[in-house]
Amino acid sequence: MAPDQFFEEGSRVLTPHAFEFVLDGELRRAVRSQNFLTLVVLEARREWGGLEVTADDGTVAEVATVVGREVRDTDLIAKTDKGILSLVLLDADIDNSTQVIDRLVSRIDHYDFQTQLRISVGAACYPTHAVDVDSLKQQAMSRTVVSWRGGSPRTSRN
Repeated sequence: MAPDQFFEEGSRVLTPHAFEFVLDGELRRAVRSQNFLTLVVLEARREWGGLEVTADDGTVAEVATVVGREVRDTDLIAKTDKGILSLVLLDADIDNSTQVIDRLVSRIDHYDFQTQLRISVGAACYPTHAVDVDSLKQQAMSRTVVSWRGGSPRTSRN
Protein backbone atom coordinates (compact mmCIF):
# COMPACT_ATOMS: atom_id res chain seq x y z
CA MET A 1 0.00 0.00 0.00
CA ALA A 2 1.38 3.40 -0.97
CA PRO A 3 1.94 5.80 1.96
CA ASP A 4 -0.25 8.44 0.28
CA GLN A 5 -3.15 6.07 -0.33
CA PHE A 6 -6.36 7.29 1.36
CA PHE A 7 -8.52 4.14 1.11
CA GLU A 8 -7.80 0.42 1.34
CA GLU A 9 -7.66 -0.98 -2.17
CA GLY A 10 -11.11 -1.41 -3.73
CA SER A 11 -13.12 -0.27 -0.70
CA ARG A 12 -14.39 2.75 1.21
CA VAL A 13 -12.29 1.72 4.23
CA LEU A 14 -9.77 4.40 5.15
CA THR A 15 -6.14 3.49 5.71
CA PRO A 16 -5.05 3.85 9.35
CA HIS A 17 -3.01 6.99 8.55
CA ALA A 18 -5.87 8.61 6.64
CA PHE A 19 -8.30 7.69 9.42
CA GLU A 20 -6.15 9.43 12.04
CA PHE A 21 -5.98 12.55 9.87
CA VAL A 22 -9.72 12.64 9.13
CA LEU A 23 -10.74 11.80 12.72
CA ASP A 24 -8.65 14.70 14.02
CA GLY A 25 -10.29 17.07 11.51
CA GLU A 26 -13.81 15.83 12.26
CA LEU A 27 -13.28 16.16 16.00
CA ARG A 28 -12.07 19.74 15.52
CA ARG A 29 -15.17 20.44 13.43
CA ALA A 30 -17.39 18.92 16.15
CA VAL A 31 -15.74 21.16 18.75
CA ARG A 32 -16.22 24.29 16.61
CA SER A 33 -19.83 23.52 15.71
CA GLN A 34 -20.70 21.97 19.09
CA ASN A 35 -21.90 18.75 17.45
CA PHE A 36 -21.66 15.19 18.68
CA LEU A 37 -19.27 12.63 17.24
CA THR A 38 -19.14 8.97 18.27
CA LEU A 39 -16.23 6.60 17.80
CA VAL A 40 -17.25 2.94 17.60
CA VAL A 41 -14.63 0.18 17.69
CA LEU A 42 -15.36 -3.40 16.67
CA GLU A 43 -12.83 -6.00 17.73
CA ALA A 44 -13.16 -9.26 15.83
CA ARG A 45 -11.72 -12.54 17.07
CA ARG A 46 -12.22 -15.91 15.40
CA GLU A 47 -12.04 -19.49 16.50
CA TRP A 48 -9.01 -21.47 15.41
CA GLY A 49 -8.12 -24.88 16.76
CA GLY A 50 -10.34 -24.43 19.81
CA LEU A 51 -8.79 -21.07 20.67
CA GLU A 52 -9.86 -17.49 20.03
CA VAL A 53 -7.36 -15.51 17.97
CA THR A 54 -7.33 -12.04 16.46
CA ALA A 55 -9.25 -12.03 13.20
CA ASP A 56 -7.14 -11.82 10.07
CA ASP A 57 -7.32 -8.90 7.64
CA GLY A 58 -9.66 -10.80 5.30
CA THR A 59 -12.19 -11.38 8.07
CA VAL A 60 -11.97 -7.76 9.20
CA ALA A 61 -12.52 -6.68 5.57
CA GLU A 62 -15.66 -8.86 5.49
CA VAL A 63 -16.91 -7.20 8.69
CA ALA A 64 -16.11 -3.78 7.14
CA THR A 65 -18.21 -4.66 4.09
CA VAL A 66 -21.20 -5.55 6.27
CA VAL A 67 -20.74 -2.39 8.37
CA GLY A 68 -20.33 -0.23 5.27
CA ARG A 69 -23.76 -1.29 3.99
CA GLU A 70 -25.42 -0.22 7.24
CA VAL A 71 -23.98 3.25 7.81
CA ARG A 72 -24.17 6.55 5.98
CA ASP A 73 -21.66 7.27 3.22
CA THR A 74 -20.42 10.20 5.30
CA ASP A 75 -19.54 8.00 8.28
CA LEU A 76 -15.88 6.95 8.40
CA ILE A 77 -14.66 3.34 8.46
CA ALA A 78 -11.07 2.13 8.94
CA LYS A 79 -9.07 -0.91 9.97
CA THR A 80 -7.09 0.76 12.73
CA ASP A 81 -5.26 -2.15 14.31
CA LYS A 82 -4.96 -5.92 13.96
CA GLY A 83 -8.50 -7.27 14.24
CA ILE A 84 -10.03 -3.84 14.94
CA LEU A 85 -12.41 -1.88 12.79
CA SER A 86 -13.15 1.73 13.76
CA LEU A 87 -16.22 3.67 12.74
CA VAL A 88 -16.91 7.37 13.26
CA LEU A 89 -20.57 8.33 13.37
CA LEU A 90 -20.75 12.03 12.59
CA ASP A 91 -23.33 14.21 14.32
CA ALA A 92 -24.46 11.25 16.45
CA ASP A 93 -24.78 11.22 20.22
CA ILE A 94 -24.45 8.01 22.21
CA ASP A 95 -28.20 7.24 22.11
CA ASN A 96 -28.36 7.49 18.32
CA SER A 97 -25.10 5.56 18.05
CA THR A 98 -26.52 2.74 20.17
CA GLN A 99 -29.32 2.33 17.63
CA VAL A 100 -26.73 2.07 14.84
CA ILE A 101 -24.69 -0.43 16.88
CA ASP A 102 -27.81 -2.56 17.46
CA ARG A 103 -28.46 -2.59 13.71
CA LEU A 104 -24.83 -3.53 13.00
CA VAL A 105 -24.93 -6.36 15.55
CA SER A 106 -28.06 -7.74 13.94
CA ARG A 107 -26.57 -7.64 10.42
CA ILE A 108 -23.23 -9.12 11.47
CA ASP A 109 -24.99 -11.83 13.45
CA HIS A 110 -26.88 -12.97 10.34
CA TYR A 111 -23.92 -12.82 7.97
CA ASP A 112 -22.31 -16.13 6.96
CA PHE A 113 -18.64 -15.84 7.84
CA GLN A 114 -16.13 -18.61 7.13
CA THR A 115 -15.76 -19.17 10.88
CA GLN A 116 -17.58 -18.27 14.07
CA LEU A 117 -16.56 -14.83 15.37
CA ARG A 118 -16.44 -13.21 18.78
CA ILE A 119 -17.11 -9.51 18.33
CA SER A 120 -16.80 -6.82 20.98
CA VAL A 121 -18.14 -3.35 20.28
CA GLY A 122 -17.08 -0.31 22.26
CA ALA A 123 -18.17 3.30 21.82
CA ALA A 124 -17.38 6.74 23.13
CA CYS A 125 -18.93 10.07 22.27
CA TYR A 126 -17.56 13.60 22.08
CA PRO A 127 -18.26 15.58 24.30
CA THR A 128 -19.97 13.07 26.63
CA HIS A 129 -17.00 10.75 27.23
CA ALA A 130 -13.94 12.51 25.86
CA VAL A 131 -12.73 15.84 24.49
CA ASP A 132 -9.69 14.88 22.41
CA VAL A 133 -8.75 12.15 19.93
CA ASP A 134 -6.55 10.13 22.27
CA SER A 135 -9.05 10.03 25.13
CA LEU A 136 -11.88 9.30 22.66
CA LYS A 137 -9.98 6.24 21.37
CA GLN A 138 -9.15 5.10 24.92
CA GLN A 139 -12.75 5.47 26.06
CA ALA A 140 -14.12 3.66 23.00
CA MET A 141 -11.78 0.71 23.61
CA SER A 142 -12.67 0.54 27.31
CA ARG A 143 -16.44 1.17 27.11
CA THR A 144 -17.82 -2.13 25.79
CA VAL A 145 -21.37 -1.71 24.58
CA VAL A 146 -21.91 -5.31 23.50
CA SER A 147 -19.88 -8.49 23.12
CA TRP A 148 -21.20 -11.63 21.49
CA ARG A 149 -20.35 -14.69 19.45
CA GLY A 150 -21.66 -13.66 16.08
CA GLY A 151 -21.91 -14.66 12.49
CA SER A 152 -22.79 -18.19 11.66
CA PRO A 153 -20.05 -20.15 9.93
CA ARG A 154 -20.64 -20.95 6.28
CA THR A 155 -21.95 -24.39 5.54
CA SER A 156 -20.98 -26.23 2.40
CA ARG A 157 -23.74 -26.31 -0.15
CA ASN A 158 -23.92 -29.10 -2.71
